[in-house]
Amino acid sequence: MIKSVLSLVLMLIVSSVAMAAEKPKAGAEGEGYELVTPPHPTNDPSKIEVMEFFWYGCPHCMHFEPHVKAWLKTKPANVVFIRQPAIFNPRWGAHAKAFFTAETLGVLDKVHDDFYDAIQNKKEALESEADLAKFFLAHGVKEDDFHKAYKSFAVDAKMRQAEGLAPSFGIDGTPALVINGKYRVGAATAKSFEKMIEVTNALIKQESAASAGK
Repeated sequence: MIKSVLSLVLMLIVSSVAMAAEKPKAGAEGEGYELVTPPHPTNDPSKIEVMEFFWYGCPHCMHFEPHVKAWLKTKPANVVFIRQPAIFNPRWGAHAKAFFTAETLGVLDKVHDDFYDAIQNKKEALESEADLAKFFLAHGVKEDDFHKAYKSFAVDAKMRQAEGLAPSFGIDGTPALVINGKYRVGAATAKSFEKMIEVTNALIKQESAASAGK
């Protein structure tokens, strides 16, 4: 009987140790993130990838933006940051297309903040090609160049790739960060924007150490 009890206790201890080994440590004992199942491959395995899913019509995303910008100034050199517009309905899709058009035209840094401002503060829809043409024209882009980019194969391909991408990572709201295709960090799990950055940095450190040990 005693041997049976000792064996059971030993099995429970081994099981607990194994489970602890499988669970990554970030923040407070893994608090603030969820695992992406299955994990997604990244574009460059030699780098740590951080992908932000966002929507220009999301007030939380706009309020998170200053935290992202501050973090970008201090992020490690081995980290690649990717902005990825989420698409959950046609309106989100229209704003994603605006993002990809700006990216294709090489003016994203110039218009990114103004997209947020126009949509959320000025209450402009910016969903139709005509409205977006006016917006880009006001930002120094020639109208013909805008229409060519807006209807280009490059933008169309990025739109097709973006559709369904957020749900494939288990994301159902924004803003959300995905670290190295493995971990999902959102305001709901981290509880604050500051905590999102803190957990992200911890996961980056963990992934960097794992890569160095290979």
